[in-house]
Amino acid sequence: MTTHQPLAVGLVGAGRMGSFHAETLARRLPGVRLAAVADPAPGAADQLADRLADHLGSPTAYTEIGELLADPGIEAVVISTPARTHAALVVAAARAGKAVYCEKPMAVTLAEADRAIAAARDAGVPLQVGFNRRYDTGFRAAHDKIAAGDIGTPQLLRSLTRDPKLNDPSRIPPWTIFLETLIHDFDTLRFLNPGAEPVEVFAWADALVRPDFKDRGLLDTAVVTIRFDNGALATAEANFQAVYGYDVRGEVFGSAGMLTMGDIRRTHLTSYGPDGAAADCVTYDQDLFHDAYVAELADFADSVRTGRTPSATGEDARAALSIALAAVRSVTTGVPVGIAELKGEQGRVKA
Repeated sequence: MTTHQPLAVGLVGAGRMGSFHAETLARRLPGVRLAAVADPAPGAADQLADRLADHLGSPTAYTEIGELLADPGIEAVVISTPARTHAALVVAAARAGKAVYCEKPMAVTLAEADRAIAAARDAGVPLQVGFNRRYDTGFRAAHDKIAAGDIGTPQLLRSLTRDPKLNDPSRIPPWTIFLETLIHDFDTLRFLNPGAEPVEVFAWADALVRPDFKDRGLLDTAVVTIRFDNGALATAEANFQAVYGYDVRGEVFGSAGMLTMGDIRRTHLTSYGPDGAAADCVTYDQDLFHDAYVAELADFADSVRTGRTPSATGEDARAALSIALAAVRSVTTGVPVGIAELKGEQGRVKA
């Protein structure tokens, strides 16, 4: 690849997150070109491609993902499809010789994760996973301070995700709260405890927002405790309906200080009036993490050009998945689960 040519990227998945990534690839990243969009839903790829047309024309639209992967002009692929399709698409894209960016989770079983990692390694292509909090300025600064020893040895960590609204619970697959929501927090806790790995997990979960869907497998509220091999203790929590907005925060308490990350306020403006103090809150992930979403794709493009390892790898995705699967087993059994207990198994969850 010649460095003066724009990096030709194909997008797989034209849904909500895929559309945002498509706009980033088409309009926000110098030296990157959105070459194609693929989505099996009739008309979805065409509509997105037409919306992003410019003076050079529209990205090529495909309904067959295999046709996009077979296009020799495409150097890299961004996968933003439903979670349970990710691993197979990573394998297919890598075998087609494309660099791969995959939204989280990269896989929902350890066997799938291993196949995805192996496919990228065998093909010699970069594999990056969409853990966007690593690219948020506050979380990144916290990581750097912790790695530099500014707060001493991490002892207590906390990460939380509270979504603004639970819309249609019937469309949420079982164990989503661990595999698709808290997977971010599990990666964040590893990121904020550099060099340490989880050894034991205990989890509670229930349907507190919509208890009428619990018998259909819905879990909308969860708390997970994690013990790391450096002795640190961590808590991750999630809820699918925070009426005040989209709430993502982190905290690390160390032997020499503490760091906190995250702010739900839309701006630093606070209004004071007869009803008290008030601030507008963020209610959408693409608003709270807009710059982080752009930065992670910029990092991916740079890793493709330079050949360096991405900042969020397939191995990172597997490690976060191990915590998620241990949490699933802990909820099922009611006892703590060692990460080592998952080794040598498929790490499969029941639908």
